[in-house]
Amino acid sequence: MGLKVIGSGLGRTGTKSMQTALNMLGVGPTHHMVEVFAHPESIPLWVAAGQGRPDWDAIFDGYGAMVDYPGAAYWRELAAYYPDAKVLHTVRDPDKWFDSTQATIFAPGSAADAQEGPMVPFFESFMGDLRHHLHDRAYMTDYFLRHTEAVKAAIPPERLLVFEVGEGWERLCRFLGVPVPAEPYPSENSTAEFQARLATMPPPS
Repeated sequence: MGLKVIGSGLGRTGTKSMQTALNMLGVGPTHHMVEVFAHPESIPLWVAAGQGRPDWDAIFDGYGAMVDYPGAAYWRELAAYYPDAKVLHTVRDPDKWFDSTQATIFAPGSAADAQEGPMVPFFESFMGDLRHHLHDRAYMTDYFLRHTEAVKAAIPPERLLVFEVGEGWERLCRFLGVPVPAEPYPSENSTAEFQARLATMPPPS
């Protein structure tokens, strides 16, 4: 199939809502971190990608779009590998982003924060040194801003949409060349929803 949309925005920038939105617009199925946990057999492929041996066709087999980690860590490589794909960069206020990560994906004791266990090689494969700074607000908000500037510098404007969390359908649909749906833009995976879902997940084996 090949990716038609590459999401370069970091986790907790409305990526779960965007996953649903892209599926509603017919450009999915859309890959998101939740797909990794639903399909743990893909984890060795991601670890290999982090070691410089990516098999993007295998990783994204059956997907038409990608948002969130771990794919967002490879936005440069994916933009080159899928030259016809559009790049969608989700953003929000950096401090609000940091606060959200600390209550969810980067919370103390989270899988991304763990120093040992079966998932450490997976998270190290795409986060690298970032894992040592997860709770440093100044470092992380600076990283967030530099990440956005790097995407804007590398991707031609006609190929890129910088999408602010909460802005709705219009610019997204115009960018993708699809009609605006009658349904409201989805709103998913709030901090409370994330925490509730995490509480029901079995521990990794």
